[in-house]
Amino acid sequence: MRIPRIILFLALTVSCTPQDVVPLSRSAQFPENPVALFRAFENSCQEPGETLSRPAPTTLECRQLLSPDATAYLILTYDGYPQDLPESVTRLTATENPAGYRVDAEMFLDVPQKDGRSLNVQFESRRLDRMLARLYRAAGGTPI
Repeated sequence: MRIPRIILFLALTVSCTPQDVVPLSRSAQFPENPVALFRAFENSCQEPGETLSRPAPTTLECRQLLSPDATAYLILTYDGYPQDLPESVTRLTATENPAGYRVDAEMFLDVPQKDGRSLNVQFESRRLDRMLARLYRAAGGTPI
């Protein structure tokens, strides 16, 4: 599984929208806790420049530094703060429900701003959505 690494490519090849636009649905329903999916996600976020964190008990997040060209583009385009570099972010969150577990994926570019806030630039990509749906199916889930 290389979802975090694919964001680098997609950042330069798909359209991006600011955070006030509703992101596409990137969710799936699993009959049981998708431990294997989260384990694979953890294992895929171990390259140099990648940082894995657990911001909540049921959430994993992989942050990845971008290429110099992509970094410069994002700083200039979104009025970023050059002392705090943009990163690609892939976040998986599992929520238990009556049917098992719902997994939601968020994929965006985090562009720190001069005032200390961050601008999350969402991806719009049917290709990425299809790839994520295949990943969910392979892990035993049903895309929503």
